[in-house]
Amino acid sequence: MRDDERSEHDANTSAVPGGRWSRLVRLGALAGGVAGSMLAEGTRQFAQGKRPRISDLLLTPANARRVADQLAQLRGAAMKFGQLLSMDAGDLLPPEFGAILARLRADARAMPMRQLASVLDANWGHGWDRHFRQFSFTPVAAASIGQVHLAQTKDGRRLAIKVQYPGVRQSIDSDVDNVATLLRISGLLPSSLDVGPLLREAKRQLHAEADYLGEGALLSRYAGLLADTPEFMLPEVHGDLTTESVLSMSCMGGVPVESLLHAPQAERDRVLGLLFRLLFREIFEFHLIQTDPNFANYRYDVASRRLILLDFGATRGYPAVVVDAYRRLMASAVAGDRQEMSVAASAIGYFGADIGERQRQLVLDVFLHACEPLRHAGAYDFGNSDLPARIRDAGLALSTERDSWHTPPADALFLHRKAGGLYLLAARLKARVDIRALFLPYASGQAPS
Repeated sequence: MRDDERSEHDANTSAVPGGRWSRLVRLGALAGGVAGSMLAEGTRQFAQGKRPRISDLLLTPANARRVADQLAQLRGAAMKFGQLLSMDAGDLLPPEFGAILARLRADARAMPMRQLASVLDANWGHGWDRHFRQFSFTPVAAASIGQVHLAQTKDGRRLAIKVQYPGVRQSIDSDVDNVATLLRISGLLPSSLDVGPLLREAKRQLHAEADYLGEGALLSRYAGLLADTPEFMLPEVHGDLTTESVLSMSCMGGVPVESLLHAPQAERDRVLGLLFRLLFREIFEFHLIQTDPNFANYRYDVASRRLILLDFGATRGYPAVVVDAYRRLMASAVAGDRQEMSVAASAIGYFGADIGERQRQLVLDVFLHACEPLRHAGAYDFGNSDLPARIRDAGLALSTERDSWHTPPADALFLHRKAGGLYLLAARLKARVDIRALFLPYASGQAPS
């Protein structure tokens, strides 16, 4: 590694606190910073003759930024829970907090080279560099759980190596509990939001994502499921250099899928058609869904015109009963049958026992908006649609009914994240896709041959 590369790498890194105590101290300092900011802002406003409410002092952009920045420093469960909240709680969060938490989906600093070397020593043993002709210590990507490095082995294999941050696995449960407590007592989460299901799911999902051996097995499983679909490419797992905390895969080239914005319309339509077709196969054929909607999980090989699929840590299996309920929900939305939609939504778990008829209808309104591409005859033009705004407005109307708000089950939340991510990608690329034609073969409950 060159000196200039090392200095640039170190300038853009921060050590991941590995011990539970050091992580708790960070969160305690954050709570103190929020309180100090409240005191200073309150003093300033009192001096101006104002009588601010406690909630106004808590929900300042500075406090929201302070929380988001500290979660990004901690990475791991703390950062991931912030990501879940920013996507799943939606309009129930204060706008200042939700907007800044959204940065966490693509904002993580890499760990310093010394810490990285320590992790590799622990997983590969001292002298691990003997396996490599080249190893880049500057990561090509950094996220909430780990970072990715490129390397070439002495036997010529070009690899992408995902290295987990130290202490992530051991701190998952305590991090999630501590962050939830901090957000609750600070007032940055509304008391009406039931985060219990999110807490349990964040822990379960994080434990799964922190198991790189498990992710490698899922990647290999997906490769088998898509063996009949040459339009997709997936990396190969290299087991000799894979551990629970280090996942070594063949390096896939390609360009970011967002760069296709300037490709011909037909090519953009084809790519999104492939992704939506894959989503329906995941739901109705595989009962196994890669639920992470990050655009970085898709790349495009220009020469072969194939889509590259990456990152299977957030893959979930779906019970047949849930899959059938979603099939009935989508089919009844296509038919405009609100009664059958309500029955299917109840089977999925959208409605609490005390939900009123008004709230039930508001939920069905959100579903109808979300299923608009399925109900549209012919190619749906995502680039010229105000669908995201209408879904947001319907969600806002629902969020005002907080007394009867019922957090949907985890399976629903993660499926929404995946579908929503594809909608956003389709809008970004201004794609036109006949979603209805892709779904109808599954509407009867029989997978297409």
